[in-house]
Amino acid sequence: MLILAIESSCDDTAAAVLKNDRTVLSSVVSSQFDIHGRYGGIVPELASRRHIEAIWPVVDEALRQADVPLGDIDVIAATRGPGLIGSLLVGFTFAKGLAMVLDVPCVGVDHMAGHLLSPFLAEQQPEFPYVALVVSGGNTSLYRVRDYTSYDCLGRTRDDAAGEAFDKVAKLLDLGYPGGPAVSQTAEQGAADAFDFPRAWLDPDSLDFSFSGLKTSVVNQVGLFRRQQHFLPVADICASFQEAVVDVLAGKTLRAAERTGLDRIVLAGGVAANARLREVMQERCAAANLRLFIPPPGYCTDNAAMIGLAGFHHYRLGGGITPDTDVYSRPRLH
Repeated sequence: MLILAIESSCDDTAAAVLKNDRTVLSSVVSSQFDIHGRYGGIVPELASRRHIEAIWPVVDEALRQADVPLGDIDVIAATRGPGLIGSLLVGFTFAKGLAMVLDVPCVGVDHMAGHLLSPFLAEQQPEFPYVALVVSGGNTSLYRVRDYTSYDCLGRTRDDAAGEAFDKVAKLLDLGYPGGPAVSQTAEQGAADAFDFPRAWLDPDSLDFSFSGLKTSVVNQVGLFRRQQHFLPVADICASFQEAVVDVLAGKTLRAAERTGLDRIVLAGGVAANARLREVMQERCAAANLRLFIPPPGYCTDNAAMIGLAGFHHYRLGGGITPDTDVYSRPRLH
C-alpha cells in the first residue's frame, strides 16, 4: 500500500510517501521561520497563506523524491487536528479534494497520534504498551499507548506548553524564533543553578503540567535586572529556565512509568530534540531500569511521515472519512 501523507497543523507544510506503515520513501518539510521570525511567534493568518502557496509544490516534491506517480497512491492521510484551524483546513481540504479526484480513501489523523507512533520510524522500536511524553510548542502531554490506535491520556499541560514557554522566554530575551533551539544553544554557556526558578509539581498525584508560573518568574527576574540597569546574565537565565522545564518533564514521566508499571518510555515532539532533555531522560531512565525510545530529530518535529504511519493503521482499522468530515483545533485524544 502506498500512502501519501500531508501535515499542516501549524507552521510547517509537510508531505511524505510511505510504503505500508514503516518504509518512508520520501519526507519533505517546508518551514515558515522566515515569515514568523520577525514577530517572535506564529501569526495564524500568515501561516495559512503560506500553506496555500506551498501545499502543491511540497506534495509534488514528495512524490518526485519517492519516484511514485500520483496515480499509484492508494490512500491519502492528512492531519485533522489539533492545531490552527486555518492551517489545518488547507492541508485537510487539499487531501480530501485530491482523494476525490483519484477515487481513493482519505484518512483524517490526529496530530498527537502521529507523535505517539513516531518511534516506529526509528531503527529501535518499542513494544506495546508504553508511556509517551509528547512535548512541543502546542502540546505537553503524557499518554499510555496501548496499541497503534488506542491511547490513554495520563496528564497534559494546564496552561502553556513547554515549547510555548521556550518561545516566550526567547522573545523576552531577544533571542529570536523559534525559541527552543535559541534558548538551548544560549544555555550551553550558562549555569543551570544560577537561578532557583520554580518547578510546578501541582498535586502529589497529578501528572499534569504547568509552566506559566515558571515563565512569570523569568519575566520578573529579567525585569528586576533591567530596572536596576544591571548586566543581564542571559546564558544563566536560559540554563536555569531550561533546567526547570527539563526537571519537571523528566520527573513527571518517571512518575507515570511508576504508576502504570511500564518500563518502556517514548519521548516525542519538537522539544524532544532538546539535547538537555534527552540527556536527563537518558540518565534517569537508566537509573530506574527503564528503556527509552526517541525518534530521530527529523521525526520529532512536525512531519508527514508520522501522519502516514498513523494513517495506515487507522485506515486498516476503520477505513476512510466522509466528504463532510471537518478539522478540529483542540486535543481529542483522552
